[in-house]
Amino acid sequence: MDLYVKTEFFNPAGSVKDRLAISIIEEAERSGELQPGQTVIEATSGNTGIGLAMVCAAKGYPFIATMPTSVSIERRKLMRFLGAKVILTPKAEKAMGCYLKATELAEANGWFLARQFETDANAKIHANTTAQEILNDFNGSNLDYWVTGYGTGGTFSGVAQVLREKRPETQIILSEPSNAQLIESGTPQERTADGSPAGSHPAFQPHLIQGWTPDFIPNVLQQSLDAKRFDQLVPIEAEEGIAASRALAQKEGIFTGISGGCTFAVSLQLAETAKPGSVILCMLPDTGERYLSSPLFEGVGEEMDADELALSLSTPGFHLDE
Repeated sequence: MDLYVKTEFFNPAGSVKDRLAISIIEEAERSGELQPGQTVIEATSGNTGIGLAMVCAAKGYPFIATMPTSVSIERRKLMRFLGAKVILTPKAEKAMGCYLKATELAEANGWFLARQFETDANAKIHANTTAQEILNDFNGSNLDYWVTGYGTGGTFSGVAQVLREKRPETQIILSEPSNAQLIESGTPQERTADGSPAGSHPAFQPHLIQGWTPDFIPNVLQQSLDAKRFDQLVPIEAEEGIAASRALAQKEGIFTGISGGCTFAVSLQLAETAKPGSVILCMLPDTGERYLSSPLFEGVGEEMDADELALSLSTPGFHLDE
C-alpha cells in the first residue's frame, strides 16, 4: 500500500488557490473584462483571497476581499500584508454573506468580481496544471484512488475531468464535513434566474474545516456533480482531520491545515479496506501556518511546559530568567 500526498503549499502564496488566482486574472485580462488598474474584489474564506492579493500586487490591481469573521485571523493579516483591503462580514451570515457583499460592492463601484464559484477559469487551471502534474507523476504506475474535498469545486472538477478521460481506472473519492453534507443530502441548491446560489443550502451546518464546503453548492461544483465525476462520497469529522494533521506533522514532518488533515484522514480510512498494493493520492490544499489561531493549534503553548522546564533546569548552573 502506497499513500502519497500532493503538497499544494509549495505554490508561491502557500495554497492550491494560487492556481485559481492567476487563472482568473489572466483569463479576464485576455477577454478584456479586467481593465488596467481596475479594482478586483472577491468573496473568500482566505486562501483564494491571499492568492488574488499576491497576483494583484504583482500586476498592479487594487484588491479587496470580503470574508466572514469566522475564519482564522492570520488569513486577513496575510492579505493586508500583501496590500489588500479586507471587509469582514458577520459570522452568522456564513459564506453567503461575504458572497453577497462582494457582489453588491462590485456592482455599486464598477469593480471586477473574480467569481471563483462560477468562472470556467477555476476548473480550467486545474485541468491544465494540477491534473497534468498528477498524470506525469504516476505515468507508468498505478493510481487507484484520488482523494479530495471541495470548496468552490475547482480542484475536484478540473482534475476529475482529466482523470475520467486519461485514467478511468482511478477511483475519485470526494469528501465533505460530516455535519454539512450538502451533496449527500440530495437536496438541490436553490438558485436565482442567472444560476447563482440563491441562499444557504438547508443541509449546511457550521464546521471547522476552513476552505471546505461553503453554505451553498457553487456552480463550478454542480457541473461536475451533474457529470457524476466521483465514485465515493465520504463524510469526515473536523476533529479527525485535526488529529490527522497533527500526526502527519509529528510523524512525517509534513505541515498542512485542517482541510489537508481531513483528506489525509479519509485516505487512511480508505487504506484500511483497499486491496493490497493499492496506490492512493490525497490533496493537501495549504500549509498549517494558516491555522495558528484555529483549533488545529489548541493546546500548543507559547511558554515552556513542565517537561521543557525540567529539561532546561537539568543543566548545572542554568537558571531561567523570568
